[in-house]
Amino acid sequence: MSLLDDCATSIKRKQMVLFFIVDTSGGMKGSKIGSVNEAVRQVIPELRQVSDDNTNAEIKVAVLTFSNGAKWITQNGPVDVEHFNWTQLDAQGVVDLGAACKELNMKLSKKSFMREPTESYGPVLLLISNGGPTDDWLSALNSLKQNNWYKAAAKVAIAIGDDADKDVLKAFTGSIESVIDVRNSTALMEAIKFVSVRASQVMSRGAGVDSDFGAKQQEVNELISEYTKEKALCLDHNDEDDNIW
Repeated sequence: MSLLDDCATSIKRKQMVLFFIVDTSGGMKGSKIGSVNEAVRQVIPELRQVSDDNTNAEIKVAVLTFSNGAKWITQNGPVDVEHFNWTQLDAQGVVDLGAACKELNMKLSKKSFMREPTESYGPVLLLISNGGPTDDWLSALNSLKQNNWYKAAAKVAIAIGDDADKDVLKAFTGSIESVIDVRNSTALMEAIKFVSVRASQVMSRGAGVDSDFGAKQQEVNELISEYTKEKALCLDHNDEDDNIW
């Protein structure tokens, strides 16, 4: 190995954490939670490739679920995508989004799931939900919005079916442009995979706490807009597997 190779391997890459924030309430039973499970399993190899191809950033994954309260699947911290294995999620209970916001606020800290700003890019917060919150979500979200890592994050929400409260999801992401509306299992899986890869690519190019995180969010929003337009043009109502929720 040459001296240049030694230097290259000794350079510590920044981390970019992709947070999956998943509604596991009773309304997600059946094909909805099943599609979430399958989509993340399928996208992990793609995320590994994104991480491998990036000499500046390593992709890590954190998973937070919420129903009756909130629970970290990755309770010991974000897991390097190279070693991450998805845990099968089940669905039952109510929609305690406020509990999820509180947990997220606590972990978005250099003392917990994040590193120093010089060692971390802004994270991706991907919220996936089927229903309206059943707890005091607004005060918890307002507290979360004061968190600098939340401000630096690319925030995207996937609204599943007619029962999803898109006004709440808009409040979480900051704009309706960051909310993707899906009505069947195929659309849900495709949206999860699209956001996971493309938002991770955008954020792993930069956007720490002191950076222009608004520009990164706008870039992600533009990608979402192009994606939804393309899907609308290709929509085929005759797909046998696409029963509308």
